[in-house]
Amino acid sequence: MGLRDNTVIGFIGTGVMGKSMAGHLLHAGYPLIVYSRTKTKAEDLIAKGAEWTNSPKDVAEKANVIITMVGYPSDVEEVYLGENGIITNGQEKSFVIDMTTSTPTLAKRIYEEARKKGIFALDAPVSGGDIGAKEAKLSIMVGGEKESFLEMEPIFRLMGTNIVYQGNAGSGQHTKMCNQIAIASNMIG
Repeated sequence: MGLRDNTVIGFIGTGVMGKSMAGHLLHAGYPLIVYSRTKTKAEDLIAKGAEWTNSPKDVAEKANVIITMVGYPSDVEEVYLGENGIITNGQEKSFVIDMTTSTPTLAKRIYEEARKKGIFALDAPVSGGDIGAKEAKLSIMVGGEKESFLEMEPIFRLMGTNIVYQGNAGSGQHTKMCNQIAIASNMIG
């Protein structure tokens, strides 16, 4: 598939960071479909032209690049692997990118389940907080197949400045874990 004129981006999770990240994609001209548990968090995006949907399933049925930025690993698992989830209802040859700080084991599981359905999965947690999200200066640590990373890199460049391919599925989450340990050590020091 790749980034062609037919790219439709779905964004799930329009909280403090997700709203800014999705806004950059919309501003770049991509058709954007959004879902968040709290619709009011997506109202600014909807006002700017994003299309609202009622579930991750609806996003998966309409978008061929789906990005998630949700709260916790349990949310990631439900959004991807639940009955109304992205993998369960996704289109073959679509791309799914989880940017939530989650776990390497869950990232690998999503990758494997996606692969069974012909879906390309990347784990791409971010660092930089809400300011980095607003200014499109996030650090993005990506795990998954290198070819998928290269196809999605132009989308990552709309949200961040320090984008690094880390290796196989789960590698982005491993790197984020190391990043958090380093930050915690510095704060303790």
